[in-house]
Amino acid sequence: MVTDPIADFLTRIRNAQMANHRIVEIPASNLKKRMTEILYDKGYILKYKFEDDSKQGVIKIALKYDPATKEPAIKSLERVSRPGLRQYSSPVEFKRVKNGLGVAIISTSRGVMTDKEAKTQNVGGEVLCYIIKQAFFLNGSSVQMEGNSKVAGTLSPSYTG
Repeated sequence: MVTDPIADFLTRIRNAQMANHRIVEIPASNLKKRMTEILYDKGYILKYKFEDDSKQGVIKIALKYDPATKEPAIKSLERVSRPGLRQYSSPVEFKRVKNGLGVAIISTSRGVMTDKEAKTQNVGGEVLCYIIKQAFFLNGSSVQMEGNSKVAGTLSPSYTG
C-alpha cells in the first residue's frame, strides 16, 4: 500500500529516467492524470496514454531525452507538500521555481494547475511539487544549464540578454 501516491508518481518517473527507460507505467488516478497532462503541456514528456485495466487503470508515459546528449528533459522532481507536512500558498506567495526554469504544480479549488495559471486566476492552494527543466531553448538554439552559473551552448545573435 502506498501512503503518498504523488511521491510514488514522481519517484517512478525519476527512477525510470535514471535507468534511461523510454516508457514508465504508473497506476492511474485523476490527480496523476492531470499532473501527466501538465508535464506534457509544458514539454517535459514526449507523450502519454491512459489505459483502463480491471482495477484503476494505468498511465503510460514516454519520457523525453535530449537527442544529442541523451540527458533527460527533467532535471529535478521535488515533492513539496507531504502527508506529514502540508504546504499551502496564496498567489502572492508563489516563488519562481529555479529562476523560471521550472514549474510548481498546485492543487487548487479550481483543479490542479501550474503556479503561473493559479497566479493568473488568483487562486492559492497546496503546492504539490516542483519540476525543473534540464535545458531551455532561446530562439531555436539549445542552451544547456550546468551547475549554478556555467552556460554552454550557442545563443542566437538576436538575443539581447
